[in-house]
Amino acid sequence: MNLHQNPSPFHWSGRKSDQVEYWHQAVEAISNLKLREDNTRKIGILGYSGEEGVIRNQGRIGTIEGPSSIRKMLGSIALHLPEDVPILDYGDIFTLDQDMESSHEAISKITYDLLTSSHFPVLLGGGHDLAYAHGRGALKFVKEKGEKLGIINLDAHFDLRPLVKEKGHSGSPFSQLAAEFQEDFHYLALGIQRAANPKSLFEMAEKVKAGFIVMEEFRLHNWEFIEEQIIWFIDSVDKIYLSIDMDGFSSAFAPGVSAPSPMGFNPQIAFKVFELIVKSKKLISLDVVELNPQFDQDNATARLAARAVEYIVRKKFVNQ
Repeated sequence: MNLHQNPSPFHWSGRKSDQVEYWHQAVEAISNLKLREDNTRKIGILGYSGEEGVIRNQGRIGTIEGPSSIRKMLGSIALHLPEDVPILDYGDIFTLDQDMESSHEAISKITYDLLTSSHFPVLLGGGHDLAYAHGRGALKFVKEKGEKLGIINLDAHFDLRPLVKEKGHSGSPFSQLAAEFQEDFHYLALGIQRAANPKSLFEMAEKVKAGFIVMEEFRLHNWEFIEEQIIWFIDSVDKIYLSIDMDGFSSAFAPGVSAPSPMGFNPQIAFKVFELIVKSKKLISLDVVELNPQFDQDNATARLAARAVEYIVRKKFVNQ
């Protein structure tokens, strides 16, 4: 069963220039998932056009268009990456006939293959169930090297909910990873909102030994404490996989999400966290999820998601 769609040049557009000055000019569309397997550093973009997990979690549908919206906003951003770092778009994985599990299998394999071929995977969602597939591929890669993977999630929610009728969903990716990998599961959640997480989820977080910072504490004036907690976590692992759920941002900055909240964090604190993580030189993989273009306003959420991706990869590859 082929669940892959080739990348569309339509999604990459922007200001015309005689030189390569913008992302849309630098991105190379790769058909049929033919991964570039040399050992040089490179960025591998993969979209997840899926919202079955959101539907199962009773969220607002529309995340299926997330990857294309992020690409459109990325295309017009000025390019500041080294010339020897290619940006390769490998298209999208989609869900057929509500079979989200097959989509996850495909994404896990591609994530693993991207990592083993010296890519920095940038996965664009889609629902946050993507994190289960993404995390599974990253954990396999890191475990084979005898190392420890840490997962950092910027989010309003723990996403540690139980399965529904024995099936995963957008609220369960990290509980699934915890169940599958047990002692190899190391998780830090930033921006958790108590109003959006019942006591049972705090109990679950304690059970799986997750670290977290609640939204009341995740503010710029508290940066010294936040920095200390993140550095402690980073120092306890060998590699980092970063997941950014756009619904963690305040709806003032990110209205186009499945579960908006006015009480989320602002871009300033998030981008300070991004820089701190990248400085560790342990970041190996990234995803951005839960963008819902149907509810976006002037592409504000898509622009923020694109800026987050651009900032992280630029900080990772410039002066590396």
